[in-house]
Amino acid sequence: MAVITSEFEIASSLPASKFFNAYRDFNNIAPKVNPETYKTLVDIEGDGGAGTIRDISFGDGVPFTNGKLKLDVVDSNNFSIIYTIFEGDILMGQLDSMTHHVKFIPSPDGGCVYKPTVVYNCKGETQLPEEALNMVKEGFKKTFNAIEGFIHANPQIY
Repeated sequence: MAVITSEFEIASSLPASKFFNAYRDFNNIAPKVNPETYKTLVDIEGDGGAGTIRDISFGDGVPFTNGKLKLDVVDSNNFSIIYTIFEGDILMGQLDSMTHHVKFIPSPDGGCVYKPTVVYNCKGETQLPEEALNMVKEGFKKTFNAIEGFIHANPQIY
């Protein structure tokens, strides 16, 4: 099985705790701020913590319609969330799974650094095209920026 890892960082003036709390509320905030990517996210098993199974319906702005993920880790002490997408057409018929490590690293100025790392577990020796990797990366950036804008506009919520 081929494994591909992709990561990047974005600095923000907002504290890590605000972003972490917003991402814990991803089911509600993502469809609100980025409906072209996320139609709905529904917990079908669990309480929103580690072990929760979540069903995702994607919006019209992406080339897939559905996915299912499992929250592997929700670590409020280290502002990190790890989840694995294990089912759906988001896997593009080329992946067994995708594991997302989302971390918000506090910065000395009171802001944070958003650092998502995606581990693509490919079927066999499949290699994902660069366009697919970039599409996921750009989707992460777009959602992050939309959530950041929402938090700035509604600082009392998170």
